[in-house]
Amino acid sequence: MGAPLPWPSMVALAQGLLVAVGWWGAVRLARTTVVPAIRRWAGRTENGFDDAVAHALGALRWAWCLPLALLVALPEPLIAGTAREVLSSAAWIAAALQLALVASAFIDHAIRHARDRCDEKGRSSTGLAALSFIARAGLWILLGILLLDNLGVDVGTLLAGLGVGGIAVGLAVQRVLGDLFAYFAILFDKPFEVGHFIIVDGMNGTVEHIGIKTTRVRSLDGEVIVFGNADLTQARLRNFRLMRERRVAFRFGIEYATLADQVAAVPAMVREVIEALDGVRFDRAHFVAFGESSLDFEVVYWVVSPDYGVFMDVQQAINLALLRRFVEAGISFALPTRTLHVHTASSTKEPE
Repeated sequence: MGAPLPWPSMVALAQGLLVAVGWWGAVRLARTTVVPAIRRWAGRTENGFDDAVAHALGALRWAWCLPLALLVALPEPLIAGTAREVLSSAAWIAAALQLALVASAFIDHAIRHARDRCDEKGRSSTGLAALSFIARAGLWILLGILLLDNLGVDVGTLLAGLGVGGIAVGLAVQRVLGDLFAYFAILFDKPFEVGHFIIVDGMNGTVEHIGIKTTRVRSLDGEVIVFGNADLTQARLRNFRLMRERRVAFRFGIEYATLADQVAAVPAMVREVIEALDGVRFDRAHFVAFGESSLDFEVVYWVVSPDYGVFMDVQQAINLALLRRFVEAGISFALPTRTLHVHTASSTKEPE
């Protein structure tokens, strides 16, 4: 049997164990009493920062902090040499992991709060979700590099090797990486967001989901159209959600038998009909052409709402009003007609 520890060493060991137990009790008390109290206090304020701090404190784990407590409490004569180096490395790793957990919880809650605020205001929060992923991924990558460096790994050589390997992998998955970078371009440049109605290469629909590689669009017929993100960033895209007003141009024709004075009165009738509607701004109405079977008019007006349903209601009201006004004025809309003139050759009688 080994020699018993000297009295001073036993006292130091007891002190170290008491410190460790005290640390466990303090962290447990903080998790069960202090953190809930801070959360209740933060819930009564409108500031989201204190809520994020309270949520981050809830990520404390006493076991992760125990190696650091033992390292501080136990004197060097009691634990020295290799054992102390191992304890020191364990304490550093545990403290770094605990700090990363707290920071990750803070970032997660802060960005979630920002997303809720965006949802309340009707704004898209897709970019915040990507920002949360980037921030937490960067945090853990930095932590991994620091841990490897602390453990004696040559981080410079490792990063150089990863760089060469990254080039090879990048060439192999070039298309996937293109879609990934296009995803971030869509999130930060925001040519469209979830809920926007877009037209791309003759296909149209409402954006339902913006993913890391693809974007899903629900067409008017109900099917889902899947676009690669890189294709969307390179295409000429029309976004109707960003429209502030809708310009409408339409034509109609009346019969050729209409009197000249009646033809001259048509633009004024159209103007009166459109200006009588709410949310509509009249632009122009002209007799523009002699058509094949009609006297053609062109009308342009603006609907001060981008909503397609509002536009259709306005156009329907204009059509009905013009139909009534033309009936009262004795003006008829033209029908497609074509007149054929048939000539027959006269028969000649041969002389006898």
